[in-house]
Amino acid sequence: MARLAIFIDGAYVEKVIRPLVGGRPDFGKLAEEITNTVHEKTPEPVDRLRTLYYNCPPYQSNPPTEDERNRYAGYRRFKEALGYLERFELREGRLAHRGMKSDGTPDLVQKRVDLLLGLDIALYSGKQQVSHIVLVAGDSDFIPAISVAKAEGVSTWLFHGPVNTYHRDLWREADERCEITQDFADKCRLDSNSH
Repeated sequence: MARLAIFIDGAYVEKVIRPLVGGRPDFGKLAEEITNTVHEKTPEPVDRLRTLYYNCPPYQSNPPTEDERNRYAGYRRFKEALGYLERFELREGRLAHRGMKSDGTPDLVQKRVDLLLGLDIALYSGKQQVSHIVLVAGDSDFIPAISVAKAEGVSTWLFHGPVNTYHRDLWREADERCEITQDFADKCRLDSNSH
């Protein structure tokens, strides 16, 4: 049986999938749809070992503003909801404050997320824990991790948005590619009674 691990860049989901579903997707459904897609194109059954989701908690100044406290409370609820999903793990980086932009808003930079994601791909591949990996991302920083996975005999899949949302070199490096279309995203909508 094929074993699959899914690696999701949370910032990429915000950029590509959130606009298609009009909000946050159902990450359980997203993992299921990705697994089903891989299974349809693979000659053997596919077992999803784990889905790893990478993101940063919202920035909190000292003391935090009311808006920052509200955003952080929403993030805590989201984090708790992810904890109930089967075979799902949240991996957190942090937001670094780099000063203020010309429009007066904070200049925040995501730190550690890409490195965590790349290291996890290399570890899962190098330890032969999986035969397939799926990357939901668009950043060329992930190319070395995909190269390591391929060198270990792991089939690499890139799930991506439209042409302008991913780096062409990353697309070329992946063994298989699947565009996240409106139809695909519709299958990942939160139910109206979901939290």
